[in-house]
Amino acid sequence: MSQPPGFVNSYFPDYVCKLHKALYGPKQAPRVWYNALKDFLITYGFLNSQFDTSLFIYNQDGVVAYFLAYVDDLLLISNNDSFLNAFKTTLALKFALKDLGSPHHFLRKEILPTSHGLFLSQQHYIRELLIYTNMQDAKPVSTHLSTSCDLTPMSDAPSCDI
Repeated sequence: MSQPPGFVNSYFPDYVCKLHKALYGPKQAPRVWYNALKDFLITYGFLNSQFDTSLFIYNQDGVVAYFLAYVDDLLLISNNDSFLNAFKTTLALKFALKDLGSPHHFLRKEILPTSHGLFLSQQHYIRELLIYTNMQDAKPVSTHLSTSCDLTPMSDAPSCDI
């Protein structure tokens, strides 16, 4: 151990500073936080999605809830308001939370409530991207996409006409 360049004390060349606390936290802190959150969610009855490790799904007694964790942003939606309130209360006892109310945007997706549920759109992000690239006056071009194909799980997927 030696004194860092530029901070060498000529009177005490063999002395070094003892670090009492890490300056930026341990490198494994995000993983430890995620594992603590994951353990809590699984104990509560959520299942970790096999397709996305940041997505947790609760489906019991007619209550369906989705919990999405992205870095330090959390999104929780459910078809049952009493479940949401009870879960948020329990989660707040374990972790420091700030409830921002109903979501409007998450991960560049605009979230719009409808009478049938939620509608996700990237229109706002696309508009910002066009303005940023100075292409807001560009002519639109149609994208060829089959309108006769339903989205189904891979094992049940029919062939689509494209």
